[in-house]
Amino acid sequence: MDAFMGIVNSAWVFLFNNVLSRPAIFIGLIVLVGYILLKRKWYEVLAGFIKAMVGYMILQVGAKQLVASVTPILNGIQQRFALNAVVIDPNFGFVAANSALESIGVTTSFAMITLLIAFIWNIVLILFRKYTKVRTLFTTGHIMVKQAAVATWIIYFLIPGFRNMTGIIVTGLLIGIYWSVFSNLTVEATQDLTEGAGFAIGHQQMLGVWFADRFSGKIGDPEKGVDNIKLNGALQLFDDYVVSTTILMLVFFGIVLIVIGPSILMELDAGNFPAGLAFPVYILEKCASFAVNLVILKTGVRMFVSEMVESFNGISNSILKGCLPAVDCAATYAFGSSNAVTLGFLFGAIGQIIAIAGLLITKSPLMIIPGFVPLFYDNATIGLYANKKGGFKALIVMCIGSGLIQVLGSALAITLFGMSGFGGYVGNFDWATLWPAMGFIIKYLSIPGVLLCIVGMLVIPQLQYRHNKERYFDLAESED
Repeated sequence: MDAFMGIVNSAWVFLFNNVLSRPAIFIGLIVLVGYILLKRKWYEVLAGFIKAMVGYMILQVGAKQLVASVTPILNGIQQRFALNAVVIDPNFGFVAANSALESIGVTTSFAMITLLIAFIWNIVLILFRKYTKVRTLFTTGHIMVKQAAVATWIIYFLIPGFRNMTGIIVTGLLIGIYWSVFSNLTVEATQDLTEGAGFAIGHQQMLGVWFADRFSGKIGDPEKGVDNIKLNGALQLFDDYVVSTTILMLVFFGIVLIVIGPSILMELDAGNFPAGLAFPVYILEKCASFAVNLVILKTGVRMFVSEMVESFNGISNSILKGCLPAVDCAATYAFGSSNAVTLGFLFGAIGQIIAIAGLLITKSPLMIIPGFVPLFYDNATIGLYANKKGGFKALIVMCIGSGLIQVLGSALAITLFGMSGFGGYVGNFDWATLWPAMGFIIKYLSIPGVLLCIVGMLVIPQLQYRHNKERYFDLAESED
């Protein structure tokens, strides 16, 4: 038995290290399997695999460079104002969760077992979609890794008696249902935004996407969206999103960079701010790099999404019938308004600044430092959906509200989950709303609370189905 379990564990470690934790490879293999099931010629299968893999790698380059370009600014704010606080960002949250697990003598490999159980459970829920009404397979590997670690710590912290394999199984079921149900919740909204492109969102602001899609129409007018605003004279510069992004970043981050000062930035961003480079030139290049990275990101999106969606028809028509891939929220940036991406980010930042100012004014014992992933990806994504359904007014309201929630909800979650001493927390919309809410239920009801959360989430797709029985499963198909 021990030998068998050793083989299973080795196989899982290999799969995790070489596939699940390598999203470009993961997406490429999905395309490869899909094209094989569609009985494509071998060279078409190979070409699809390469294009999907390379496209996702291009997306990753753009995404990583976006993070790299803003990280020195966020670190500069922290250093300039001598702030010592918790950073809300999934990368910091992942490290913090692993440190927290190690502090109670638990190996971080437990979180990887959680991931395996969660992923298998997602597939099971799809296989029984006739009863579960789940239509989406969560494929965003790097997100899955981070969420599995944080969720494992949450359960271990809230229910100390579950610091064993039983706790791992329970956590796997909980996180797997979250992936399945909340990515499924984005199907209608994403098919509408992308005009039937054939994917859903598998990230960390899925509840936020649904909320923006559902309620933005009650706030504003979709006919008065970002791209419908008539600009005259010099304002026509903002019709081009590359120009508008650079100008908006100059106005917003230019001021922040000046406040931080060249000496701190030269220390924190030496690779981009060498001795002899004038400070105004550094500011211009730093702000323009944001637009450059957005172009790179969108190029990768177009390449891998087209291959993935077409090939996934082979999987959804055979192995996982009527199923959509749930992918990185950045995949939506090639659709809708390009300017909504930038404006969503900026208004989300304003919301975060207001919330942080509130913490400072009230002399909160816990201070929050913004991380780039929630700051950009949550708010840019929510801004896209809000603009689609409620125009510019809805974008402003939704994104400022999102920024407020990210900071204040995360402060609540950090306290609830005992993470203040480990320096990080996820910080994305779902983890500042849904997970603290479930955390309170689990804290005060223990095991019955976990069961209540699981049953409560499983009810959601049932309600979705009742709302649109005729077209519910038809939506899980791309429109040619």
